[in-house]
Amino acid sequence: MEKGAIYHAVLGVVGTNVYLLKNKETGEALLIDPADEAEAIDAMCKKAGAVPVAILLTHGHFDHMAAADELAAEKRLPVYAYRGENALMADPAANGSRSLAGFRAVCKADHEVAEGDILELAGFSVRVLHTPGHTAGSCCYYLPEEGILFSGDTLFRGSYGRTDLATGSTAQIIQSVRRLLREIPGDVIVLPGHMGTTTIAFEQKYNPLSETQAW
Repeated sequence: MEKGAIYHAVLGVVGTNVYLLKNKETGEALLIDPADEAEAIDAMCKKAGAVPVAILLTHGHFDHMAAADELAAEKRLPVYAYRGENALMADPAANGSRSLAGFRAVCKADHEVAEGDILELAGFSVRVLHTPGHTAGSCCYYLPEEGILFSGDTLFRGSYGRTDLATGSTAQIIQSVRRLLREIPGDVIVLPGHMGTTTIAFEQKYNPLSETQAW
């Protein structure tokens, strides 16, 4: 990475990866998928000496945005999510918070992004890739200059996101994963929503949805 530093915590009832991408030159930072435990996320920011300027959501399930509203209000942060995903985030039954976690989590994006958008935030250029399948509005955030991809619940190490929840589609996630493995350079580091990090090259070789795998 050229000017970014990654900080990471696993939070919430299903162990979601929460990422803080800090600009080492300015101290400004992006907060990706604030899953839960706003106080723990705030402590991570302070320990890193980072000042968040925006929240990026990869999709609208509760385990990726449960702390977003609280943090956005406290720190006056704009929230970014893919267009149309607000409907999922506003519905506790659909976003899983009521049925899977037993509490009510809702969120509304201030900015709805679209395929191909370039977000200039905290000194980084962030490319939006629409990767439906886990949800209809799932997206990945790609930073070519930093060589990283925040893949949410689209692409995991040796795996991929489930498609049996609201707005999910198996056919779409196959297309989305294969698109990432075709279009993103092999040395790019993948930072997924759950489990450990990986690389595009590893997934090209071992992911079950890779076009190199027999079906």
